[in-house]
Amino acid sequence: MLCQGEMEETSVATDGASRESQADEHNDVQKKTFTKWINARFSKSGKPPISDMFSDLKDGRKLLDLLEGLTGTSLPKERGSTRVHALNNVNRVLQVLHQNNVDLVNIGGTDIVDGNPKLTLGLLWSIILHWQVKDVMKDIMSDLQQTNSEKILLSWVRQTTRPYSQVNVLNFTTSWTDGLAFNAVL
Repeated sequence: MLCQGEMEETSVATDGASRESQADEHNDVQKKTFTKWINARFSKSGKPPISDMFSDLKDGRKLLDLLEGLTGTSLPKERGSTRVHALNNVNRVLQVLHQNNVDLVNIGGTDIVDGNPKLTLGLLWSIILHWQVKDVMKDIMSDLQQTNSEKILLSWVRQTTRPYSQVNVLNFTTSWTDGLAFNAVL
C-alpha cells in the first residue's frame, strides 16, 4: 500500500508523463502537417516530396528548394555532403528569410543541421506564417473592416474551414491541437 508521499510522487510522475506524451503527440501532428504543406509546395514545382522532415531538411538543400518556390528566385546550393556544406546551405536559408522579413527567434544553422525537432518546427511555422497566412491576410484585409489582425485571421479561418463539419475553430490554441483545422486550411 502506498503512503501519502508515494501517492503524490506517483501522481506527479504520471502528470509529467502525460504532459510529455501530449507534447510528443502535438509535435507529431505538427510534423505531419508541415510535411504535407512542404510536399504540396514541392508538387507544384515538380520537386520530389520529403518523407522525414527532420532528416530531409538537415542539409539545407530542400529548404532552399522550398524558398525558391516561395520567393520565385533561384538560390545556389552547395552539393557536398559534409557538415560545412549543410551549414552553408542552412545559413543561406536563414539569410534569405531575414531578407524577406521573416521573424526568427533563437534559431541558428546548427539547430537545423543537428535536426533539433522543436526549432525545425519553429522555422517551418515561421515560413508558413509568412508565406501562407500573411498573404491570405493581405487579400482579406481589404474586404474586412476589422482592425484586430487576430480577429481577421480567425474570421478567415472559420470561413475557410466551414465546409468541414468536424472542424470548429474558436481560437488559436486549443482549436488547433488535433491538426484538423490546419489541414482544413491547407
